[in-house]
Parts: sequence; C-alpha cells; structure tokens
Amino acid sequence: MCTRSNAIEVKVTEPVATVVLNRPDRRNALTRAMIAELREALRDLYLEKRVRAIVLTGAGDAFCSGRDIAEMVGEREADDQPPPALTLADLAAPGAAIAGVCAEPAATEPTAPDPDEAARWGDDATELRGLLLDMLELPKPIIASVNGPAVGCGGGLVLASDIVVAGAGARFGFPEPRRGVVSGVTAPLVAFRLGASAAARLLLTTELVPAEEAHRLGAYHEIIAEDLLWARAAEIGRGCSAAAAEALALTKRLLLETSGEQLAVQLSSGAIASATARTTDAAREGLSAFLEAREPTWPR
Repeated sequence: MCTRSNAIEVKVTEPVATVVLNRPDRRNALTRAMIAELREALRDLYLEKRVRAIVLTGAGDAFCSGRDIAEMVGEREADDQPPPALTLADLAAPGAAIAGVCAEPAATEPTAPDPDEAARWGDDATELRGLLLDMLELPKPIIASVNGPAVGCGGGLVLASDIVVAGAGARFGFPEPRRGVVSGVTAPLVAFRLGASAAARLLLTTELVPAEEAHRLGAYHEIIAEDLLWARAAEIGRGCSAAAAEALALTKRLLLETSGEQLAVQLSSGAIASATARTTDAAREGLSAFLEAREPTWPR
C-alpha cells in the first residue's frame, strides 16, 4: 500500500511501514504542514495492526535539513516554487548564501515581532515538541534511515527514533545559535540520548559532525553503504516484529519512564526557550543577516 499526503509519503510492506519526508528539492526542510502531517501519519500507523515497526527516512540526498527558515521568518510561502528553502543546514556556514534567494538586500531594518507572530512561534515550538513526544511514546519501534544531513530539528527526529542507521554523508548537528536562535525543543533530547557532555559540545559549538563522529557519540548506531540503508532499516524492523507487540510496547514505555521521567517537562521548557529566542534582537539580526547574505552584527 502507498498513500501520499503532500510532502509526507507512507508506504506499507508488512510488517514494516516506511515514512518518507518527501521534499527533496528543499532538502526535506520541515514546514508547519509537514510536522502536522507527520504526526497524523504516526497516529494512523499506531492504529494499523499489520504494521509492527516504522522506518523514517528522507527523499533525495538529505534526511532532514531542519525547519524551513523562509517560512519561519515569513519571507514567502513555504510551498512556493524555487528559490530553494532556507534551512538550518544553510545557517551552519557563516556568510553562506543560497543562489537566487539573497540576490537583493532587504530594504528594511528588522522590526520587533507583533503578538500574533510571537504566538505563532510558540505554536511552532509546541507542535515540534508534540511530534518528538509522539515518536518517543509510540509503542512501535521507529528506525531512522539517515540518508544525508540531519540538522536542527532533523537531528531531533533522529534522536526521537529508537534505532538509527546512517550513511557516510549523514552529518549531524544543531547550528541554530549561529543565527541567533536556539535548539530549545531538541536540546533536552540531545542530553537524554547522548549525555550532558556531548550535548554541551554539539549545542554550544554548533558544529556539524561527520557520520563517524555521530556514531561515536551514540546518535547513529550503524554506518553502512547508502544504497543499503533502507534495506538494513527494514531488516531491523522485521527483526523487531518477531517479538510480541505487547512486549515491545511495554519495553518502549519502560525505557522512557526509566531514563526520561522528566523529559516531557524538559521538552516543554525547551519549547518556551525556542519561542522566546525568536523574539530577541539577536534572532532578528541573525536571520535578517542570513537573508541578506552577510555576517550578523550581534547586539551588545
């Protein structure tokens, strides 16, 4: 069976379902609609009894390059045709510009957000928190097949999965502070999965680490040839499905309750931090600087 809902594609080959972030021309950057559709797909697969495990992957040469920055700052509608999306992967390189996007400097100075915009940013952070919790609490194993960079909230999707296989080009990191915003929603999950020391390094240096280093840190469980990624992820899913569904569900719940009893609260705090950061002068300057293809001048 194959169903499609805009940029989220779901395929079922019993006993494994595959969920594809299907926006390859935008490096699978997440829009608000995609987050909502992904949550809906996970709810549907929870109810589908013949599905015992879920593979999450990206179309094209990226797993997920983060949020669609242009949608975040309201420069255009996210589903317009080219120019390509501005994503947190692009923010990782200081001074980086996207061809065709930043050809003309912005005509106006950044302005403070109005209350409606601030509320929208809060809603965005809350929805992302909900998606990560959905993945953590889903009683069926989720295997991430990371076929390219997993950046920002794309890294969050990796860490909310139970098992992760990745290709050699699957860089991993959280570069948001380079443009004045924070990985608030994903930060507690980084510490939960990788430990406080690794979280401090990744979140404060904003470095995108290569797949081998992500494997050493524990973000990726296996590094394999990219043309074998989905097959290996599906193989793991079939292996999980050999166990009793009730036993797997109880095991996932036990793991979350044992190791992450306070995680839901911490994710809520992270959502507040993300929304708050977007109201700051630093965020307005950082994102405006990116859109204008220049280095930011941070407020003092």
